[in-house]
Amino acid sequence: MSKGVLYVVATPIGNIEDISQRALDTLQQVDLIAAEDTRHTRPLLKHYGINTPLRAFHQYNEHAQLEQLLQTIDGGQSIALVSDAGTPLISDPGFPLVRELIQRGGRVVPIPGASALTCALCASGLPTDRFLFVGFPPRQAGQRRSWLQTLADEVSTLVFYESSHRVVESLTAMAEAFGPEREGVIAREMTKLHETILRGSLDRLVEQLQQDSDQRRGEFVILIKGADNPSGEQVEVDVEHMLITLLAELPLKQAVALASRVSGIKKNILYKQALKISGD
Repeated sequence: MSKGVLYVVATPIGNIEDISQRALDTLQQVDLIAAEDTRHTRPLLKHYGINTPLRAFHQYNEHAQLEQLLQTIDGGQSIALVSDAGTPLISDPGFPLVRELIQRGGRVVPIPGASALTCALCASGLPTDRFLFVGFPPRQAGQRRSWLQTLADEVSTLVFYESSHRVVESLTAMAEAFGPEREGVIAREMTKLHETILRGSLDRLVEQLQQDSDQRRGEFVILIKGADNPSGEQVEVDVEHMLITLLAELPLKQAVALASRVSGIKKNILYKQALKISGD
């Protein structure tokens, strides 16, 4: 008996019409659909008259369900893996299943479609020739701050996911780590009824979210322009002395702005150095 196939099927993010005919055919023809949340997937199937059996497969049960799904495929049946919205495995469950099946010599077939990551990137206006998707920032403030510092010199466009509960905190931390003048984009509720895309400096984006509670609702993709300067660029000693003097008399943001005007060094470089000095 030949083995079955695992199909990794992208489903709509917000608009139920944003699904390919190939994806619909696959969901109709497989023996089982492994869904992150059956409550989200069932209305999609009902809309298109698909009656394929559903089984929940999410981050809390994926290890428990793993062997059963593998045995189903080994037995000759095919499974479609879907997440709540968009492409599975992109900050969604499914990686252990795909990895284990490949290690056993099984076949994995991707069925392409919607992804909040690519939708936001192509509409952002930021460079797309090189980007780094890093998923959700850590929830704890200290871990998030340290993690963001490791990305401060990355020259690729940075792409994050974030929830409504932490978007202001995370964006504020990004402004501190990358500098308040770094260019950013907030893509909210991609392809959905209340989709909005905000563009501007990180400090301005923080202000917009703080001032408008509607802009703090939903699901977010945060995109940040890569660093302009190569890693390891150092601030001259005399400029560092100037920063120390200015920080003793002025708030950090004003001290950095003045030091930048005097020295000609970009604000984001001085901002990181000022943070180190303030920490010391």
